[in-house]
Amino acid sequence: MDNQRKGLHHITVLGGDGQRTTDFYVQDLGLRLIMKTVNQDDPSTYHLFFVNGTSQIGSSLTFFPWPMAVQGKPGSGEATVVSFAAPPGSIDYWVKRFGEKNITFNGPFERFGKQVISFQDPDLLNLELVFDEEADPVPAWKNGTVPQEYGIRGFWSTTMKLVEKGATGKLLTDVFGFEKADEQENQTLYKTGSKVGGYVILEKVEPKQGQTGRGTIHHVAFRARDEEEQIKMQKEVRSRGFYPTDVIDRHVFRSVYFKSPGGVLFEIATDGPGYSAVQNEDELGKKLWLPSRLESRREMIEKRLPEIRL
Repeated sequence: MDNQRKGLHHITVLGGDGQRTTDFYVQDLGLRLIMKTVNQDDPSTYHLFFVNGTSQIGSSLTFFPWPMAVQGKPGSGEATVVSFAAPPGSIDYWVKRFGEKNITFNGPFERFGKQVISFQDPDLLNLELVFDEEADPVPAWKNGTVPQEYGIRGFWSTTMKLVEKGATGKLLTDVFGFEKADEQENQTLYKTGSKVGGYVILEKVEPKQGQTGRGTIHHVAFRARDEEEQIKMQKEVRSRGFYPTDVIDRHVFRSVYFKSPGGVLFEIATDGPGYSAVQNEDELGKKLWLPSRLESRREMIEKRLPEIRL
C-alpha cells in the first residue's frame, strides 16, 4: 500500500451564514474558495469548498451553511477539531495576524513535537494551526490574502473524541493506510506518508452528549486512489460488520459513507476526477456549479440562495 497517497480526503462541517464563513476562510485564513455548489441532497442549501493553492487532496474543508441552525455543541463520538498545517517559520506572522483580526487564540503550545495554535471560526468550530516543516514544500494559495510563504498548506489532522479508541484505530491502520505513530496522555497519533492530511488524533474521553448544529463536523472523508480501490475498501468495511452505502457520484469525486465504530461518520472518497473536471479555471469558486440533473432548475435555485461575494 502506497501510504503517501493515503490520509484525509476532505472534512465537511455544518456552518452558519455562508458569506460570514467565506469571509473568514478566504479573507482571514487565506484559503481559496474552489467550488460554490449546492448540497446535492438538499439543493436549497449551499455546499462550499475551501482548499490550498492547488486544491490538493487533503486540503478541502467543505461547508453546508445553515444560517438558521442552532449552535452546535461537540460531544463524544465525534470529530471535534480541524487542524491545518503551516510552515514553522510562520508562527510570528499568524500570531500578529490573529491579533490584527481580533481572532482569539491559545498558544503556541507543543503537542507531538510540533508547535500548535488553537482558535475558532465564527461558528465556534475548533481549529488549529500546526507548524510542520514537512508541509513546507506544499503550495499555499498564491492569490490569497496571506503571503504564500506563510499560508496554510492543507490539513494536518483532525481530532476525534471517542469513548473507546481501539476499534477506530484498527480501522485507520487496516483499511485507511495509517500507522500508529505516538501516544501522549489520552491521545494517540496516527499517520500516513502524505504531506497534507497525513495525521489523525484519537482522544479518549468520557461520554458526553453533543448537539448537532453550526460549528460541528458532519463527516470525515478518507482517500481512495480510484474507483477500484474504493470498491475494495467498501467490501473490506462491509466484511468487518459495518454498513457502507452504495457508491454515490458527487461528480468531483465518488463517495461511500458508513458510521465508524466510535460514532464518527466516515466517507471513502476517490482522489478524482477533481474540481477542474466540472468547471473551467475562471469559473471555479465564482459561478454556481450544478449537477446536470439540477441545471434545469438553476434560475429557481439561484433566486433562493443568498449571494456569496468573494
